[in-house]
Amino acid sequence: MPREDRPRATGQPVAVSPVRRLRSLYDRYPPRSRLFAGLVAVTVAAVAAFIAGLPVLLAVTVTVLVLALFAALMRSAEAVATALVCVGWLVVAYPLFQIPLAGEPVVLVLPLLPPLVTLAAGRIRGFPVWHTTLLALLVGLITGMAVALASMLTDAVPPALGIACTVAGAGAALLWRAVAARRLRRELRGVGADVAGPHAGGPPAARRRERQAAGAAGDRRHDVRDGEPVPPIPVDEALAELEGMIGLDPVKQQVRAIAASIEAARLRADAGYAVDKPLRHLVFSGPPGTGKTSVARTLATIFHSFGLLPSPHVVEAQRADLVGEYLGATAIKTNELVDRALGGVLFIDEAYSLVNDGDGQPDRFGNEAVQTLLKRAEDDRDRLVIILAGYEAEMDRFLASNPGLASRFATRITFPSYRPDELQRIAEHLFGQRGDLLDAEAPPVLRARFEEAARRNVVDELGNGRFVRSLVEKAAEARDVRVVTTGEAGHQPAAEDLVTVRAGDIATAYHQLTERLPGFAKTPDLAEALAELDGMIGLEPVKRQVRSIAAQLQVSRLREGQGLRTQHPMRHFVFVGPPGTGKTTVARILGRVFAALGLLTRAEVQEASRVDLVGEHLGATAVKTNKLIDRALGGVLFVDEAYSLANPGYSGGDAFGAEAIQTLLKRAEDDRSRLVVVLAGYPAEMDRFLASNAGLSSRFNVRVAFPSYSADELTRIAETVAAQTGDTFDEDARADLEQIFGYVCAAGWIDELGNGRFARSLFEKACSYRDLRVAEDLGEAATADDLTRVTSADLRQAYAEITQA
Repeated sequence: MPREDRPRATGQPVAVSPVRRLRSLYDRYPPRSRLFAGLVAVTVAAVAAFIAGLPVLLAVTVTVLVLALFAALMRSAEAVATALVCVGWLVVAYPLFQIPLAGEPVVLVLPLLPPLVTLAAGRIRGFPVWHTTLLALLVGLITGMAVALASMLTDAVPPALGIACTVAGAGAALLWRAVAARRLRRELRGVGADVAGPHAGGPPAARRRERQAAGAAGDRRHDVRDGEPVPPIPVDEALAELEGMIGLDPVKQQVRAIAASIEAARLRADAGYAVDKPLRHLVFSGPPGTGKTSVARTLATIFHSFGLLPSPHVVEAQRADLVGEYLGATAIKTNELVDRALGGVLFIDEAYSLVNDGDGQPDRFGNEAVQTLLKRAEDDRDRLVIILAGYEAEMDRFLASNPGLASRFATRITFPSYRPDELQRIAEHLFGQRGDLLDAEAPPVLRARFEEAARRNVVDELGNGRFVRSLVEKAAEARDVRVVTTGEAGHQPAAEDLVTVRAGDIATAYHQLTERLPGFAKTPDLAEALAELDGMIGLEPVKRQVRSIAAQLQVSRLREGQGLRTQHPMRHFVFVGPPGTGKTTVARILGRVFAALGLLTRAEVQEASRVDLVGEHLGATAVKTNKLIDRALGGVLFVDEAYSLANPGYSGGDAFGAEAIQTLLKRAEDDRSRLVVVLAGYPAEMDRFLASNAGLSSRFNVRVAFPSYSADELTRIAETVAAQTGDTFDEDARADLEQIFGYVCAAGWIDELGNGRFARSLFEKACSYRDLRVAEDLGEAATADDLTRVTSADLRQAYAEITQA
């Protein structure tokens, strides 16, 4: 169906009339409060009339009529028309009957007749209530008035008989109207069965031809009301369309169960048993691109085929289509959206966004939409199906936020992610739809790429079926570029080359779609990672331990490859040592080792500290920690100064830090196959931290100790940093460098100064003094040696500034 014909709600602002605003305010109060307010108004009117010397009965009657008219106005335009008919009839009928029945108490029966007629007219389906009410009251008025006037001509006719004939005439008109409505429904059902009923006989091809003839121009299966009823299709054909979808076996099973329960309800009704209309509101949960909208359309067709819904149309919406610009407008906007969907299916994608507590405050706009939606879901449950869709975890939280959601949306269909073989079948189907061909080497490459995406757990992030469609389009685009740019000048490419997709085209398309994702860079090489480790200055105990870890991981993978039993490789580590000793750098190397061995999908390190895990209030910490871990999945989570999560300085205990620790421990265990967690900090503080929770010491049992740098190692670090920028130390400066580092190490200041960071800071400060000296003394006459050489004076000034600070 073209985009412009799709019944999707728009997010444009809605002009809100004063009546609608008043209706929204009126709907906020429960019926008991409205009834109490009405009784108070009637009482006040009676007391005021008594004090003013006016007829109390007249005042009460007028007040009741005004309140009834107001209540009708708040309900709908049809209710207003019905109320006006009743009031108008009373205004005409009461004076007319006063002519033959002046002073007769039987005239007081007249005000009771319009409400009773309206109540009966509301039970007659097929005709507008106001129209049936008007017809019945007019018939009663004409009949009763004729008899009442006859009583004035002859004593044989009692005057009160006119009132009785009015009631009888109205009742007769209502009975005739009910019979006509029943006959109309029977005829419509017969027409529907002749066109294409849900259990119609005959060959499917013949039924399809009948539907095409009845449907006029184009496919209108999911179109909005066109003024004519859309002919239903047989249930078996609707289910066949679902079966034709690739994958989604659990979804198909649940939809078949829904269809079976509807069929069972129909059979029970045919057998004479009382049954409720088997319509239900649903929840679709699952990752994007798994066919939720397509299944919603199929379900709408099934409900229509069974005769449960008058139309198979689906109205698609999101938060913007329900939420208004101010409180009160949301209820109006949501009601208008539901009104457009009546008779069909309302599909709300990303429904969890209606409860948005991201700023720590309740979402009043979203809550207003939810409350309105719940009310309409209950009031219109016989002529509307609402489907709430979204990601599984988010939908769990959304349904738990309101008890009414969980009770009214009790049927849940879970959509699984597509498997690699299903993704390949979808891709081959889409290539076939385009008229493209795959060469012999393309299908294995296609399968390998889908398997890689599944192994890296990015199929959902890429969009499942949408990812496949994008891959097919990108591969065709890469094919076109290849054919046009590699052809010889003046020679047209062969016809087969114009439609053949090769393995290289698929690889190009896959790279274009995944290059934005973290971890899709070139897979690290184990030898390169260990060579980088060996290139670090000092840290010999750390190097030996990391090499040992790498060897254990490598052997574990080899044993697993040969089918031998193996222990789960260690995943979580504790790095202890003073600051500036390369803990973060070693964590990055460790991530590359895990990625090179295929134990992680990417080598990236997500660095964090207490502030990145702890929220502003209890409950927010778990959410914040989980989001941080989600970003780190597939790589390494490095938590520096982890001991700050257990802060004994708080009176009553550190509840926020404890919540972060518990969340971290759970995710470290649940996601151990795709996450490495490194907790880092000073030795003594980390000892106390690990001892504070038994789960920490058991899950983080691999400890890597980082020693302080020696004076010689610090000198080599400073020279290495200088060499990276093309700078050098003169002989005196190098001697001062060794003396400075020797002094701070002997005095025990090096850990406080920051080890390697102190070496880098000392060099950078010395460079700044060198630059100042050259600019003031030499200016434009400075040589390259002057611009790159650090002197003893520069170094001494830098050391004095750092130590004074």
